Amino acid sequence: MRRTTATARTLALAATTALTLTGCDAAQDAAGDVFSSATAAVASAAEDRMNEVKDGVNATGDVTAGPTTTDGDRTIAEITATNPKDKNADYTIMVTFRDGDGNFLDSVVLSIDGVAPGKPKTGTARSNRTLSGDTKAEIAQALRH
Repeated sequence: MRRTTATARTLALAATTALTLTGCDAAQDAAGDVFSSATAAVASAAEDRMNEVKDGVNATGDVTAGPTTTDGDRTIAEITATNPKDKNADYTIMVTFRDGDGNFLDSVVLSIDGVAPGKPKTGTARSNRTLSGDTKAEIAQALRH
């Protein structure tokens, strides 16, 4: 009888452990799904904002992203637009933040207005949330208008 009780306890402990581990995995999966949904929403909002620009022309080649740094709890990058045209131009720029493995972390839209002909002008892209680890800012899209 003692052996049966010990076996029953061992089986109960194993079952509880399995349920706990499965629950952790489920919680991690759910958290990952929430994070993925939030990330997709941020990307979609940035895309919508870019689509609001009327009469914009692709100007990705006019814009560069500097290295990322932190400002408080946010990641920032200096973005430079250089206007190759002969009159002032405004720029609307989608900046994507990625981790060291190239995974998408965040996306923001930045406006740099009144860039003089042949001159550079800078603005600061600031992440929507706290980003951890090595991050890189990339120009996903830039429109001159």
